[in-house]
Amino acid sequence: MGQLASKGDGLDLGGVPRVRFSTNEDGPPRYSPNQFDGSSQQRNDSLQIPPTIVVSDTDPSASEQRGSRAELRRSSLYSTLDLVPHLENYASTLPHRLSRPSLVALRSAFEVQAGVEATTTDSEVGSLPGNGNEESQTPQENAPVRFGWMLGVMIRCMLNIWGVILFLRLSWITSQAGILLTWVIILMSVLVTTVTALSISAIATNGRVISGGAYFMISRSLGPEIGGPIGMVFSFANACACALNTLGFAEVVRDLLLEFDVVIVDAINDVRIVGVITLTILLLISFAGMEWESKAQILFFLVLLVSFANYFVGTFIPPGPEKQAQGFFSYHSDIFISNLTPDWRGPEGNFFQMFAIFFPSTIGILSGANISGDLEDPATAIPKGTLVAIFWTTLSYLIITVTVGSCVVRDASGNVSDVITGNITEGCVGLGCNMGWNFTDCIESQSCKYGLANNLQVLSQVSGFFYLITAGVFAASLSSSLGFLVSGPKVFQCLCKDNLYPYIGFFAKGYGKNNEPIRAYLLCYVIAVAFILIADLNTIAALISNFFLCSYGLINFSCFHASITNSPGWRPSFHYYSKWTALFGAVISIVLMFLFTWWAALFTFCIIFFLFGYVNYNKPKVNWGSSVQAGTYNMALSYSVSLSGVDDHVKNFRPQCLVLTGPPNQRPALVDFVGSFTKHISLMICGDIVMEQDRQAQPQDTTDWLVKWLNKRKVRSFYTPFTADSLRVGARHLLQASGLGKLKPNTLVLGFKANWRDSSPESIEDYINTIYDTFDSNYCLCILRMMDALDISDLFDVEVNQGFDPDESVEVDNQQSPEKESADNISYKDDTDQIKTVFQNDQGKKTIDVYWIADDGGLTLLVPYLLTRRKRWHRSKVRVFIVGDEQNMEEGRNEMIALLKRFRLDIHDVTVMTDSEKRPNSKNLSRFVDSVAPFMLHDEQQEGVSTQEQRKRAPWKISEKEFEAFKLKTERKVRLNEIIRRNSQHAALVLVSLPVPHSDCPSALYMAWLDTLTCGLHCPVVLIRGNQQNVITFYCQ
Repeated sequence: MGQLASKGDGLDLGGVPRVRFSTNEDGPPRYSPNQFDGSSQQRNDSLQIPPTIVVSDTDPSASEQRGSRAELRRSSLYSTLDLVPHLENYASTLPHRLSRPSLVALRSAFEVQAGVEATTTDSEVGSLPGNGNEESQTPQENAPVRFGWMLGVMIRCMLNIWGVILFLRLSWITSQAGILLTWVIILMSVLVTTVTALSISAIATNGRVISGGAYFMISRSLGPEIGGPIGMVFSFANACACALNTLGFAEVVRDLLLEFDVVIVDAINDVRIVGVITLTILLLISFAGMEWESKAQILFFLVLLVSFANYFVGTFIPPGPEKQAQGFFSYHSDIFISNLTPDWRGPEGNFFQMFAIFFPSTIGILSGANISGDLEDPATAIPKGTLVAIFWTTLSYLIITVTVGSCVVRDASGNVSDVITGNITEGCVGLGCNMGWNFTDCIESQSCKYGLANNLQVLSQVSGFFYLITAGVFAASLSSSLGFLVSGPKVFQCLCKDNLYPYIGFFAKGYGKNNEPIRAYLLCYVIAVAFILIADLNTIAALISNFFLCSYGLINFSCFHASITNSPGWRPSFHYYSKWTALFGAVISIVLMFLFTWWAALFTFCIIFFLFGYVNYNKPKVNWGSSVQAGTYNMALSYSVSLSGVDDHVKNFRPQCLVLTGPPNQRPALVDFVGSFTKHISLMICGDIVMEQDRQAQPQDTTDWLVKWLNKRKVRSFYTPFTADSLRVGARHLLQASGLGKLKPNTLVLGFKANWRDSSPESIEDYINTIYDTFDSNYCLCILRMMDALDISDLFDVEVNQGFDPDESVEVDNQQSPEKESADNISYKDDTDQIKTVFQNDQGKKTIDVYWIADDGGLTLLVPYLLTRRKRWHRSKVRVFIVGDEQNMEEGRNEMIALLKRFRLDIHDVTVMTDSEKRPNSKNLSRFVDSVAPFMLHDEQQEGVSTQEQRKRAPWKISEKEFEAFKLKTERKVRLNEIIRRNSQHAALVLVSLPVPHSDCPSALYMAWLDTLTCGLHCPVVLIRGNQQNVITFYCQ
């Protein structure tokens, strides 16, 4: 550091950038990046000057914004390129999000870093988010309206909880259940809602919550399979609830008009007319935007507070004779004691029926969460506002229950002439006798029209001014209707944006600064009007309660599941919850669904399962990091660890295959063959050995799109790329390191090296040594040969992986076939187009021919058995060919049939090959000699060179002595090929026991044997060999 400059000037040290120190006494100096040109970076050829950070004395008002943006580029202590942690590196929604330097950039040479850092100029800093760009200078008046916890959540929830049940049903429930059981009903309901609110609070504080409310929380916690059905059902339930509350308002208006002898058409049509008009007005308020909707909610809230005050004042006003005749006597201990206990009446007179009637009043706790996209801070507003709303509304319900139960008797006639004159109370029945009123006649005849048990408008009669309670009913019903009319479309819009279901994307479009779902508003309006026109929503009301209870249950289960999976991503800032209380809330919600209305619960679950099945079948391409994924990981990890402690047993043997496919989309036949007998049964890993020289040329997303290709082909396989210098080295490492615990491959599957004659001798040696390594690792081995091409890389405009030489090319006529034409248009990175192979066709009644030449432990029989369990192969017949002699042919055949029956294998036929030791056709033998001629080492070529030296120099070469030593083995393999071609020309698949290579057998000779065994057939041929350990058994233990 060392150099000090005066204020305003800096020392010029040649190429060294100027360093300026601020003398501003108002605070510490501000750091900002300096500009460098090319010359200022280099003093001479050997000295590189890294960019420095300038301590500026620039005027604060002029550079405040630029300096604040420069903070985003502050370097760490380790490197000038390595940045300090900052919010912008984690925010995925910023228009100009900063990106961290890659590991490659951080590991680059110091000179390169200096050059890169020098390009950071003030102009770049000016382009950072929020620094003078157009998006950051949006006028304040165009910003969307955002609400705090009180206006956005608390008031909204309170308005929806204070519904028409409070004014028109609570007094009647009190008369039926009594004060004590009514309190129990209220507290049980509050218990469910409070537990659900705690779960909502935990989910809402575990990351940023946008619009979508309950759907967004459930879908992001449990995944689209559960979230999609709930979003659809919850949106529909909100539309129905809007209709219900509007219908309740219309009925009150209709009754009010009847008091003034005003009839529009008739009783039912008047309700329809008023309901549609009211809903249209609410729709227009919604169209005006959230700001106007919130103002309307404030007005409704004030009206409700006035109506409550009016009621409580009315309970203290001494009643006149008219009110006393209606059963209201102000506070009285006898009335309180009498109304403590239940008095069940009518078919609905039981505890659970009262519970079912009251519980819908609590469905408003999600009203604040449903507009989460319009809240300033959902993580703070949702917990605080919801819990405070539950507290105040619960308190109001409890107080109203006690007050109305202390002031009003259960039965009253409303007849002023029923007053008792004098002290004559003989024959008087009921509590009114103690108050000076004789309601005996109506009590005995059950014709009383007033009192808690008979009049639904008791709160209006008790209040100081009757019509203020009516205004409260209006406010409660209208606020609830407006709340549901806004909540439902908001949730549905979020569902539509996720594209989980077809034909609903039209409703995802938003308008205005708050992204208002105008189209969804109209859809909700149409649904609500349809139910209003029905004018009988008793059945729909039961469904609505079940829909909301189902949502509550899944919200609680989401919280429980996220907690129980111990996912590191589950870090809610709201700590006042428990996974066990969440589980209790989920269970009690489901139980209540069936206790309230069992048929509605069944109907709800049928809808949920149908919608779940649709999403699960389509498997939308979304990844929300749900707790289901975390749970799947936990289960897989737990089972894998527990499986490691279990000893292997032959009954549970499964061919777990490591398939050297290279890029799987270049060898689809090899992938399909192995997938045919491993899908849903055992492990399959597609190994891709990438040559070191090809690694840099591969796109970074190669693994991702190859996995997508496998998924689209419906192949259950892992994909594992591995970089190596050669095929053998890569295969050896994969054989040792692939798998996890017991989920480890035990079988290597290769494609046949069909171009071995034209390949370099080193590649042949590499291929054969891979087979040696397989057996050294105690692996089983399968080699698949396709006569009509295994490798289709010639169809792609890509470089062939040199670790996997292409197989025989497909002969194509001059006139290009449609299949070839379509294949030529396939992109190397396109996971949508799939090449069809023979293993994807229905094999019909063709045969699977098994040439069980050597006893390898039974793998040669197990693979065809697993194939026949597949739909495409189940009609194929398995034929087994064994070696024998003519004298004992029948005996050997019967012994093999008996063995196969004990193995419980469905074998169609067993054939004994009695001519396998005959000398092969001279023409075929000559063809074999010609194939190995280029690899022969003649005597005149090895004069003066020992055999060992020649083997080290060219291990693939075949000396005449070696060729003569293996002559008998060669003839038998040529003869076996003749038998195979004679018997299996029309087979669907041929499996032949693979000869185990001798350590002294030249690689070219062994390669020629494999070629000879499998040539001349038009069906796929598999050379297969177990590891000499039993893989099938006829014992039960």
